[in-house]
This record gives sequence, C-alpha cells and structure tokens, in this order.
Amino acid sequence: MKDATVVVVALRLDPPRLERCAALLDAGEAARADRFLRGEDRARFIASHAALRVVLGRALSTDPAGVAFRAETTGRPALALPSGGLDFNLSHSGDRALIGLARDARIGVDVEVRRPLPDALRIARAHFAPGETRALAALPPETREAAFFDLWTRKEAVVKALGAGLSLPLAAFQVTVPPDPPRLLAGASGPDGWTLAEIEAGPGTAATVAVTAPNAAILVEHLPTGWPDHFPAK
Repeated sequence: MKDATVVVVALRLDPPRLERCAALLDAGEAARADRFLRGEDRARFIASHAALRVVLGRALSTDPAGVAFRAETTGRPALALPSGGLDFNLSHSGDRALIGLARDARIGVDVEVRRPLPDALRIARAHFAPGETRALAALPPETREAAFFDLWTRKEAVVKALGAGLSLPLAAFQVTVPPDPPRLLAGASGPDGWTLAEIEAGPGTAATVAVTAPNAAILVEHLPTGWPDHFPAK
C-alpha cells in the first residue's frame, strides 16, 4: 500500500505575512505573480506557491527557498532534482489551497469554492461522460449543484494526477457521482489502480485527491495558523 498526504492551507494572509511568502519565490514565480492584474489573484498565487515550497522543503528536509522545479513534457510541474520518488500537486480556489504528496505514485488534487451554478447540467452534458450526466440529472434539484462541484473535483484530480491537461477530455473516463463515494469507474488506465477520496478543505468548498495506486492511505494535515511566521522575510 502506498501512502499519500494532503495538506490544507489557509491563504488569507496579512501584508507582512504575504511579504514573507513572496521572499520564498524564485525569479520565475515572482514574474508570474506580477502578471496577475488583480491583487487578490496575485496574493493567492504568492501564498499558495510559498506554501508549496514550505511543504516540499519539509518533505525533502531542505530549505524551502532552494526547492527547484522543472516542467514535464505536458507542462505539469515536477521536482528538478532526484527526490526519492516524491510526486506533488497543487490546487487553490478562494482562500484555500491543497498540496498533495505521494511517493512512487502520481497524485492529483483539486479544490473548488462552491457557488451558484444554475447551468450545471448544461456544463455536465458538454464535458462529462454520459453516465455521469445521467446520474447528475437523476438527483433532486436541491442537491444537484453541490454534487456537480464534487463530481468536478473528482474528475479534475484524476486529470491532474495523470498530468494530461487538455489532452484527456473529461468525457473520456467516468467516476462516481455523489452521494456515492469517489471512485474511478472506467477509463484513465482502469479503475483498479486508483484511490480517490474526498477532502474536507473548509466550509463552502469541494475537494478531492486522486492517487495512481490502489487502497492508498490518505493523511490530511493543515498548515498551522500563521505558517509564514516560521521563515524570515528578506
């Protein structure tokens, strides 16, 4: 059995803590942060990528500022140096981020802030597998919207674990639809080699982790309040 860890991170930080986060980023990350037009988006990027460095630094027993990244052929971020088979994935939405870690397996995480979505069925019919759409349409209207976001994060977590991006259409594989527990049913290299699990990321969110290993044990952790205070500002 392979184990995986999902770290939940609160991203709403005051300016001094956000400055500490910005000090951890490398030149490429700082340039990407500067391209955001909205301050809210810029702050979310800085905080989530600093948290990623903190979590990876702890896992690798190294300085968070020294963690180096590379891009896989699909563009998926990976560690630049040998890491003992450590894989990671990052997702953020609103004021929450998820960071997934797994050794000798691929991991994908996705978190979404729930919001009113009156055209959920139309979106499902355009992007999801037919069986998923039928299951979603069969739900009571009052539960359909919440189920859509749970379903969406299940599918996105699988795509992110594979690193396939837009090359894998969401309709090419099928997962369960709430209230059924998360599970891969078909496609994406077969259902037997996967573990999917819901993650409690905070009120008003939907979140899922997907690991390319059967029966993986999922450990959920939270970065403590004031986590940027544990490294110095420049």
